[in-house]
Amino acid sequence: MNRTNAGAGVNLLALRSHNAALVLELLRLAGPPGITRLELAERTGLTPQAVSKITARLRSDGLVTEAGRQASTGGKPRTALRLVPGAGHAVGVHLDRDEMRLVLLDLTGAAVAERRAALDLGAGAAAVVGTAAREVGALAGVLGEGAARSSVLGVGVAMPGPLDHVHGVLQRVTGFPEWDGFPLRDALARRLDLPVVLDKDTNAAALGLAVGSEGGSFAYLHLGTGLGAGLVLNGAVHRGARTGAGEFGHQVVQLDGPPCGCGGRGCVEALCLGAVARGAVDEAARVLGTGAANLVALLDIDLVLLGGRTVASDPDRFVRGVGTVLDARARREGVCSPVPVRLAPGGPRLVAEGAAQLLLAPLFGRAEG
Repeated sequence: MNRTNAGAGVNLLALRSHNAALVLELLRLAGPPGITRLELAERTGLTPQAVSKITARLRSDGLVTEAGRQASTGGKPRTALRLVPGAGHAVGVHLDRDEMRLVLLDLTGAAVAERRAALDLGAGAAAVVGTAAREVGALAGVLGEGAARSSVLGVGVAMPGPLDHVHGVLQRVTGFPEWDGFPLRDALARRLDLPVVLDKDTNAAALGLAVGSEGGSFAYLHLGTGLGAGLVLNGAVHRGARTGAGEFGHQVVQLDGPPCGCGGRGCVEALCLGAVARGAVDEAARVLGTGAANLVALLDIDLVLLGGRTVASDPDRFVRGVGTVLDARARREGVCSPVPVRLAPGGPRLVAEGAAQLLLAPLFGRAEG
């Protein structure tokens, strides 16, 4: 998917400054009616001259356009500006162990198109990179050619960890040790000729959820073909100093428990997936609740959100089962208000949309991408 003229895409990536992010976020929130330069200056604390300079560049790049004139309050009617949603797009890719989901978002975060394809994560790097590149190209093809296609800012990729988010390198993915040390971000970027960001599936989902929230601290627990957690602390995704935070599934809760794909025994992931395989969903929910209760006690978070295809297969029982464990823990500790447990919004596209937000969120100064 080579492109010789990046157009607005590269220009928008270059706008990742604090002031430009403030302006872009207010334009996004204003929606179609738009917002005036004076209002932008008042709400950001920037000088009118600074706002004029920023908005002039945004207009020149085609990212902002006039939205009409606002009614006069005694003086000259002022021109409102609005964001052009289709001036930029981001592709989000969710690489799971056996399938791939892709979504194309515009600047407002609205989904323009999506795709789904079979995938074998154990087929090797060349096969996976080739499939991902082909599917990204097909998805971006809905934009046509020329300026519309060049509006693609880049690709966010989310997959099971552990991995090095900073350097875009995979580590020993549970069940697939052959990926250890593979520079997936750079390999895919060379193939696509686009910027690529790589993160764990749970972190991407947490980022997507944080973008739509009003701050606070929560844990997103993803139970699909594996189990992990995305942590949002004080409104920002918490990855840890070595980007290894959130390996929730491999906390040991039974010392003599069954072996886990990570090499340990009695991990929450092994116990949960084992119970699910036996059809014991209530038992799986209790084990997941035990791990969630440990996390709540450790971090004092405000909310637990559940997602992933295994949770989606019986969401009510998982939410109820995890909630029951947290409620019992709260009663034992004399806590009046137990931490609530809810099904994460977003459905099966949650991780892919979060992956796209790895590119979009920093442009608007939202959460931490």
